[in-house]
Amino acid sequence: MAAPPVVDLPFVDERLAQDMAAGLASVEELLRSSVESEDAFITEASKHLIEAGGKRFRATLVLLAAQFGDFDSPGVVPGAVVIELTHLATLYHDDVMDEAPVRRGSPSANARWDNTVAILTGDYLFAQASEILADLGNDLIRSQARTFSRLVRGQIRETMGPRPGEDAVQHYIEVLADKTGSLIATSGRFGALLAGAPGDVIERLASACEAIGVAWQLGDDLLDVASSSVESGKTPGTDLREGIRTLPVLYVLAADSPADMRLRKLLSGPVTEEDIAETLELLRAHPAMDRAREELHRWADRARADLAALPDIPAKTAFMALCDYVVARSG
Repeated sequence: MAAPPVVDLPFVDERLAQDMAAGLASVEELLRSSVESEDAFITEASKHLIEAGGKRFRATLVLLAAQFGDFDSPGVVPGAVVIELTHLATLYHDDVMDEAPVRRGSPSANARWDNTVAILTGDYLFAQASEILADLGNDLIRSQARTFSRLVRGQIRETMGPRPGEDAVQHYIEVLADKTGSLIATSGRFGALLAGAPGDVIERLASACEAIGVAWQLGDDLLDVASSSVESGKTPGTDLREGIRTLPVLYVLAADSPADMRLRKLLSGPVTEEDIAETLELLRAHPAMDRAREELHRWADRARADLAALPDIPAKTAFMALCDYVVARSG
């Protein structure tokens, strides 16, 4: 079994690159063995998304954060697997809620089997993560519980939408922080904590990783509008077709300029296929795109500020490079 590719970061330090490659190979091995069951179908369903690929981004952050302590600490790899299992479990559930037919280029579990199988498989992965976590100590159990609470809260708030009178943009950012940022923050926390890093380093890494997570999602918002399918690997306007109100869309809908009347009408619900080209053209030229980029930059700068005070080691350079990449990928 080949190890997954290291997340595309400029690991200019050879030893760091070797550590990360070896660590990810160990994560992959434990990840697969952790979902093995005496029941062949449970094993097949549980490995469905594992075998579909993915860059193990969150696991990579666990390993990178562990560089600020004892990277070889025995809890680091299991901690990365807990994070990855948690992430995978949320994907099974997300696909049911979104009625998604495809995940990572393969049929989603709900499309291959049905919603019940997908939901229960996600639950099984959560349970397997909890079993590994039970051996890692109360601090990590408590951190995981808080993270899970935020994940669920973010999903509920996204489903219900902003309350009457609530600022839609602020609501959206808070949902991103809970749904995306919280688990990425916990990735940094787990790695540093399990490696025995100092308390201030743990907190800075957790804060920086959360900001990176929010910035990453804001970058996805921009890519859905600005990129071509060749650049992003995704069909432009996917969120628009599904009626998902991302940050640029929210900025347009909050404006009251008569010049935006046509665009606001197009964005008032799911955009039809016949209107998608016009909508993309109008949105790409709208100042809302620049405002969304400014928000992304603010979150990336927040991450950099947390990282700046960390010890000057190759892992810090890699984290800084990740901030640069998150900004650059959005165009």
